[in-house]
Amino acid sequence: MIGTVFRSEDVPAEDRFDFWREALGRTRSSDMVSAHADDFWAELRLMELGPVTVLPLSFLPTRFWRSPKMARASDPEVYHLSLLLDGGLTLEHAGRNGTFGPGDVHLADSSRPYDLRPAGHGEHRAVRGVGVDFPRALLPLPSHRVREVLGRGLSGRQGLGALLTEFLVGLDRQADTLRPSDAPRLGTVVLDLVSAWFAQVLDDEEALPQETRRRVTAERVRAFIRQNLHDPELTPPVIAAAHHISLSYLHRIFQEQPQGESGETVAAWIRGRRLEAARRDLADPSLCATPIHTIAARWGFPRASDFTRAFRAQYGSPPREYRLQALTERP
Repeated sequence: MIGTVFRSEDVPAEDRFDFWREALGRTRSSDMVSAHADDFWAELRLMELGPVTVLPLSFLPTRFWRSPKMARASDPEVYHLSLLLDGGLTLEHAGRNGTFGPGDVHLADSSRPYDLRPAGHGEHRAVRGVGVDFPRALLPLPSHRVREVLGRGLSGRQGLGALLTEFLVGLDRQADTLRPSDAPRLGTVVLDLVSAWFAQVLDDEEALPQETRRRVTAERVRAFIRQNLHDPELTPPVIAAAHHISLSYLHRIFQEQPQGESGETVAAWIRGRRLEAARRDLADPSLCATPIHTIAARWGFPRASDFTRAFRAQYGSPPREYRLQALTERP
């Protein structure tokens, strides 16, 4: 498992808001106040991925502010990126004032004051999102250019923004199965995606190191594969053409990435993801009436015999036997 989980319900009601303040204060130094402090609720997972900190969190509406005095007294020299998944927030920062909703992203600089508050009045609906904190020095873009995006609302629903959103949400979903040794690599991926996205927004992609561009291309390829696993025509040449790169470059950047463990080829990685998806469906009680060959075809195995052979090689038993055991053992 990666990360430490904080739940307000783990402490007495009268201590919950102070508990939340202390937990969040470990990464973000600000004052906070909430109209729901007497009956507060919040959840937070603190994921330290090398120098990058990722914070999936949910909380009842709260106002956060960092005064000019606080910024002068103590500056950790970090950027705070916030992805909003549910609820509404208003941010006043770096001379800008904007309201953000689900799917929006904003960036704040710890050296500057900010005021982040609920967009609605008197609402009891929880705000849900993901925060990302990282040292300013690690963003490979000129600071005077980064100032252009501070406090601005950016869409995390398309392009590189959507890729970053998908990755951050996936981190939270998979946190219990990830290993601590994965943390530094995952932090690098987060920072690469943030850097590439901001460089694109600022039309300054030439400022990115070549290594960052390769890693982002590799992540785009993996996202494309995950979205098209059902297509039996998903092959390395098709993937290379979709990303306007040569087949040899595709293989090279893919195998350079730690996520292609043990030097897996692109084709082997595709097959592994397809088998994982089929295995999940076989163990799903709601799909128990779906024929195995239908599940196989859904995940890019049009020939049932090919699927059975690959599944047995990967998991040690044929699909039918695996399904029977998985459904029998469910509580």
